Amino acid sequence: MPKRLYWRAAFILLFPVIFLQLIVSFVIIKRHFEGVTEQMTRTVASQIELLATRVENAEIETAIVLSKALNMELLKIEYDGVIEIDKRRFYDVSGIVVIRELSALKWVQGVDLLDDDYVTINLKLADMGFLLRLARARVSASNPHQLIVNMVVFGAFFTLIAFIYLRNQLRPITRLASAAEAFGRGQTVQYSASGAIEVKAAGNAFLEMRNRIERHIEQRTMILSGVSHDLRTPLTRLKLGISLLDITDKEPLERDLEEMGRMLDEFLTFAKAQDNEKSNFELLSVSSVLQGLEADYKRSNAILQIEETKDTGFYLMRPSLIRRALDNIIGNALRYGNLANLKVVVDDRHVNFIIEDDGPGIPIEMLSEALKPFSRLDPARNQDKGMGVGLGLPIASDIAKAHGGSLKLLESKTYGGLRAEFRIAAKKQLD
Repeated sequence: MPKRLYWRAAFILLFPVIFLQLIVSFVIIKRHFEGVTEQMTRTVASQIELLATRVENAEIETAIVLSKALNMELLKIEYDGVIEIDKRRFYDVSGIVVIRELSALKWVQGVDLLDDDYVTINLKLADMGFLLRLARARVSASNPHQLIVNMVVFGAFFTLIAFIYLRNQLRPITRLASAAEAFGRGQTVQYSASGAIEVKAAGNAFLEMRNRIERHIEQRTMILSGVSHDLRTPLTRLKLGISLLDITDKEPLERDLEEMGRMLDEFLTFAKAQDNEKSNFELLSVSSVLQGLEADYKRSNAILQIEETKDTGFYLMRPSLIRRALDNIIGNALRYGNLANLKVVVDDRHVNFIIEDDGPGIPIEMLSEALKPFSRLDPARNQDKGMGVGLGLPIASDIAKAHGGSLKLLESKTYGGLRAEFRIAAKKQLD
């Protein structure tokens, strides 16, 4: 079966129509073309037998007059003893039956059906050659193909109408699929349920689900933002209190406060990673993303190797979120390794940003754990080492999912460290 619903429905529609036409065509050929033609040809054969009897009784003139009375034309010709070949057009289905029935007569030497209006029969009567000519309409139905042609033409016409109605019925399902796909990439497109009762019920269920997810995201953002903002006030008071202490006593406390501040910033970043209002989709080129990363990391003297990519196309991205995700992955690579290598591979469905490093890597059994929020991977490679709460890679994973992609962690065969495949959908236009 085809993969798309439209073509599956079309197949279900066309199969019985074509199968029915084949059955009806077979029945028409067997009953109409063959049956009717047999009866008409046998009638003519009996008349030929009558004429042959007259000629064999030496009543040639009587046979000629009788042929005219039977609406036939009997002509005497030179007979050289050569048997004529039966002739017909390849599409002349009824001609097969005509030749078969007439050839059963012992006097018939050959039947010529190349003329659409007449039948010419070569006869051997009393060791003499005769040519018998009669109207084709006397041995087979006139225009025998018209019934099949009409059936095929009108069948195709009504099938086309059915296709139009079928497309209209499937359009609500297509709209629902597009809205669900866009929501999976983080876009909320306008959608209203329509179509048949079942399709409309599925559309309303999708709208309710989308509203619940949006409320959940909004509540999560409000809770984390509120907690993070509320904690800044006591942190500020602690900073003021610590500033009054001696230098030797306040340095470790200030480091703890700075780390707590960074942790609060990561909480806010994680909560707002999918904020649609502050970061909309834009058509962005892969080259511009790579150039921006190369310029920024060159200023910080970080060793970031960027491989050249031939693709200069424009794709739908959220610039700030894409940059945040790549910064998190590259920063994680440079924190635990000496260099990071970035290359981009573009196919028909995805834009793949592949970052590899020469660090200690992450054990295979802990790769999936590294993408969970607040996870700590000690004593293995730990993205929380020295700072943060383990939200760098989870944020990048959320951003990839918001772009219809994913973040996959693997072992780097080239550099021996971690290989992160940040994948987004290769969309080139807005829905």
